[in-house]
Amino acid sequence: MTAPPPDTRVRPATEENIREAARILRSGGLVAFPTETVYGLGADACNDAAVARVFEAKGRPRFNPLIVHVPRPGDAGELVVFDERASRAAEAFWPGPLTMVLRRTAHCPVSLLASAGLDTLAIRVPASPVAREFLAATARPVVAPSANRSTAVSPTTAEHVLQSLGSAVDLILDGGPCEVGIESTVIDLTADPPLLLRPGGLERSAIEGVLGDLESPGRMNETELRSPGMLARHYAPERPIRLEALEVREDEALLAFGPEPLPGAAITRNLSEKADLREAAANLFRMMRELDDPRVRSIAVMPIPRHGLGEAINDRLRRAATPG
Repeated sequence: MTAPPPDTRVRPATEENIREAARILRSGGLVAFPTETVYGLGADACNDAAVARVFEAKGRPRFNPLIVHVPRPGDAGELVVFDERASRAAEAFWPGPLTMVLRRTAHCPVSLLASAGLDTLAIRVPASPVAREFLAATARPVVAPSANRSTAVSPTTAEHVLQSLGSAVDLILDGGPCEVGIESTVIDLTADPPLLLRPGGLERSAIEGVLGDLESPGRMNETELRSPGMLARHYAPERPIRLEALEVREDEALLAFGPEPLPGAAITRNLSEKADLREAAANLFRMMRELDDPRVRSIAVMPIPRHGLGEAINDRLRRAATPG
């Protein structure tokens, strides 16, 4: 049997293809592109219809806000109000895997649908050279949630995007596997002290070294979310997940961590044999996909330390394990 032809919507991130992707986005289309964290589903943030297409493609609740991406820190100043704390954080961590929630400027052109009608906006400058080249070529603020169906496992390769979204996306820029492999850290700087809304690819300790202590938000009504990634169930494969596993049950797959994976699993993937949390974060979503196999009834996850990037890894696993 001959292999099916490659999907022409998946294109290498060459200069020519980046220009074509920018043209599609400016005309109201959807473009998936790589960042250092995960692949994003990009649309013109100032085009209400294009933003609505993102929600439709993902099957995403309208009350869940989107992150706006810009190519340079200076571009953010047109969209949100920077105070002294935001300026320090931007200087220290942009470009990079940090999203800040800030007040919209009075003249902010970003669709209110992108911020779920709130007077705040979640914004970041990605570190990926491909992402920044694409964003610069669009000459638009770009909303870019993870390029997958809502609540499903986030994509870290172009093939993951194709599997999850199929014909819903107009073009996929293939920049290879994502380096960080887990979404950006989100902090709310409209609060004092700042709130850590979502642990992510930038460790809490690094941020606290610049801004001081971060607090955790109280319980939020899901219709008043200020950031993506805060739904109780998110990042979930089809097979149920069992956390803190100390043994493997019959017909279970195993998501292992460290040099001694538990025996007896039908399928095993090891986030990091060296027990390296950075390696584990980069592998998390890919391995969750690989274990989401119809031959197993559930996925057992070995304990993972909660310090450093382990905070973000455990956050994703907890949300993935929450029943739908």
